[in-house]
Amino acid sequence: MSAVETPVRGRRKTAADADRGILSTADWGRRRVRATTRLTHAILLLSLIVVGLGPILWLAKSAVTPTQDTLRQPLALWPNGIDWANLGEAWTRVEIDKYFFNTVVIALGVWLVQVLVATTAGYALSVLRPRYGKLVVWLVMATLFVPSIVLLVPLYLTIVQPPLLGQSLINTFWAVWLPAGANAFNVLLVMRFFDSLPREVFEAARMDGAGPYRLFWSVVLPMSRPIVGVVSVFAVIAAWKDFLWPLLVLKDPAIQPLSVRLPQLQQFIELDVFLAALAISTVIPVALFLLFQRIFLNSAGMGGAVKG
Repeated sequence: MSAVETPVRGRRKTAADADRGILSTADWGRRRVRATTRLTHAILLLSLIVVGLGPILWLAKSAVTPTQDTLRQPLALWPNGIDWANLGEAWTRVEIDKYFFNTVVIALGVWLVQVLVATTAGYALSVLRPRYGKLVVWLVMATLFVPSIVLLVPLYLTIVQPPLLGQSLINTFWAVWLPAGANAFNVLLVMRFFDSLPREVFEAARMDGAGPYRLFWSVVLPMSRPIVGVVSVFAVIAAWKDFLWPLLVLKDPAIQPLSVRLPQLQQFIELDVFLAALAISTVIPVALFLLFQRIFLNSAGMGGAVKG
């Protein structure tokens, strides 16, 4: 074996493989090029940390910092000590627990509706393939080009006077749950994932006597855990930070989520308590990303399938 060939996972790595990239092996051998590249990488990494983590870290610091210190020295690290009482006062005085519970209920309902609609619609369009399935797919894709703000008024009127029900859904969680199911991106994402599943498994299940419902529940869903996880993360995070639609349909403060209630309480509480309440409200989205970061990052590769 020559000096330029080494076995890498079952195949030989040649000199051509080492030269693939912006900088070749000869470029890396130059001290100036190597130093400039490493300095550029360090600057980019520091910039990403400042832009991405900076606001979150500042909010966490300000949540336990007195108001005067935040106003006078916003970037200083606790010049007059840490005030842990802000968190307790935010939890009790702002009633974070009640609005936190409302937010959890809304997020769980949105998650259930979006997963149910996306998986069943994707299953029907990809596996069952009805006669007019392609037309339905094009219609679903067409809705992606309609700005959501244009649909705000007709959707609100539908919630005020829903067909067949005869009773307004205003001030009920259903007013947030049901419209969340109309998510064309999730439907197309799940449909493209179902397209990649092996058709031989479906045919074998049909030969064993599995009907459409049994095929969906016992075969398709167990094979679709990755895409269900991706849709779940998208659904929960979107529901957690949604502001405009819950503000319109949930007018009763007793059932409003954190994203709606906290801005309304800002003028009645101190800045440090308000920042502490904001920090508490961001715990769940950050925790969800840390728990499901592998699924969330892998979804980038699946997102391109929508264009295929």
